[in-house]
Order: sequence, then C-alpha cells, then structure tokens
Amino acid sequence: MKLSSAVSQKIMKICDEKNVSVNKLASICCITQSTVQSLIAGQSKNPKLLTIIRICEGLDIQLKDFFDDDIFNNIERDD
Repeated sequence: MKLSSAVSQKIMKICDEKNVSVNKLASICCITQSTVQSLIAGQSKNPKLLTIIRICEGLDIQLKDFFDDDIFNNIERDD
C-alpha cells in the first residue's frame, strides 16, 4: 500500500471512531480544509510529519498510536 493511502485510511478511521467531520478536523487541528481534503483524497503524495502531528494533537492521540497499525506494514513510497 502507498503511504498516502495508508495515511488517508488511518485519518478516516480515527475520524469515524471519534465522529469528527473533515471540516471539524481541519478546524480543531488548525489546518486548512484543503490540506485535510488533500490528505484524505490521497492527493498528498508526501504528507508532512508536522501535519500528521497536528492531526494527532487535534484528535487527542499519540503520534506513535497513529502509526501503530497494521496498515503501515509494507508501505510503498509514493515517488
């Protein structure tokens, strides 16, 4: 699986679990809605770690917990 797809799926999974919309996620993370949309759509081929950290902080999860998922096993680079 490509990194961008794994990040997208993980964000959506956490948002579903916490009942958070894309718009609300952008707001609570202080990230533009277009950035969040790009991540979720898998258009961001190289998501910045800082962006993922902001999402984790907004969703009140640890960065290590974000990546502690089988979805990140055997990741393929997007480049």
